[in-house]
Amino acid sequence: MTLNGSTPRRGFLGRMAAAVMAAGLTPAKAEITIATTGPMTGQYASFGEQFRRGAEMVVKDINAAGGVLGQKLKLLIMDDACDPKQAVAVANKAVSDGVVFVAGHFCSGSSIPASKVYTEEGILQISPASTNPKLTEEGGPNVFRVCGRDDQQGEVAGNYLADKFGGKKIAILHDKTAYGKGLADETRKQLRKRGVKDAMYEAYTAGEKDYSAIISKMKKAGIDVFYLGGYHTEAGLMIRQARAQGYGVQLVSGDALVTNEFWDITGKAGEGTLMTFSPDPRKNPVAKPVVDRFLKAGYKPEGYTLYTYGAIQVWAQAVKKAGTTNTDKLIAVLRSNQFETVLGKIGFDKTGDVTAPGYVFYEWSGGTYDYVK
Repeated sequence: MTLNGSTPRRGFLGRMAAAVMAAGLTPAKAEITIATTGPMTGQYASFGEQFRRGAEMVVKDINAAGGVLGQKLKLLIMDDACDPKQAVAVANKAVSDGVVFVAGHFCSGSSIPASKVYTEEGILQISPASTNPKLTEEGGPNVFRVCGRDDQQGEVAGNYLADKFGGKKIAILHDKTAYGKGLADETRKQLRKRGVKDAMYEAYTAGEKDYSAIISKMKKAGIDVFYLGGYHTEAGLMIRQARAQGYGVQLVSGDALVTNEFWDITGKAGEGTLMTFSPDPRKNPVAKPVVDRFLKAGYKPEGYTLYTYGAIQVWAQAVKKAGTTNTDKLIAVLRSNQFETVLGKIGFDKTGDVTAPGYVFYEWSGGTYDYVK
């Protein structure tokens, strides 16, 4: 059986055979090509760096242990710049490059259109970071993720806002992207379920440098707390510009703030910023050896570094169990087994969503983020 009952235009076996013949290699010596894809350039490149670091480390570790099915892994680092059109182009390039598995993408707005290419071509996709529910709900059976979903994250955020700031004036802002608007709307939905009505709901344009107008509007309206569905660059600029106006508004946001670049933008203005993110995998005892290697190499594995590592771990373990890289057989393995990873022991439900602990709140303080005490 093939994905959606159809035959991919060019399956893995055909691509591998062609590569082997062209290179004059025997199958035992051929490499298995995988990729990690995310914003390696652009304003969200810090997350692309997390993807790259995680992928490079795990591929190095897997190859040092003998590879997969007796073959070494070849890793391609692919750049979608969080742009939907570029994501589709990169996905098609992955097909022509013989990629059998993609750990990506980062932005939901990239993952969703790219997933259609992967489904058509029979390539397995596991996203370390794309949280929009549509990715797995509308994607093919080959689409999975090791992170949570915006409806889960929004529920936690909405409850926290209702519990801690229910008597305050709350604004909901979003950047109009699949991720940002989706997260903002899920948070707003939960707030309203709790009987709390937002005092302001506004869209902003990502990539701008001056958000003083929307800050002034919130200040004039007496907004005490603003929830931002969007990325760290705009969130950082907004809270910095709010403080420059002497405005003590509370910023609350989501998992796109899990990068030290947020603090680089805000400085002390970011003190006290609250955000949701999954339980920190760096604190997981099983991840300690990997974390220590990252630290020894001079890199702090923040944000989605370990999620990328874990996504590739899952794929490698599934391949070992299935005895093949065939996507249809891997789908069956992924849906019926648990996997030991740096994220802990995880599995997947029938939609491809991870079965793991949900979201918790963090606070930025002194240049780092940690659990809210």
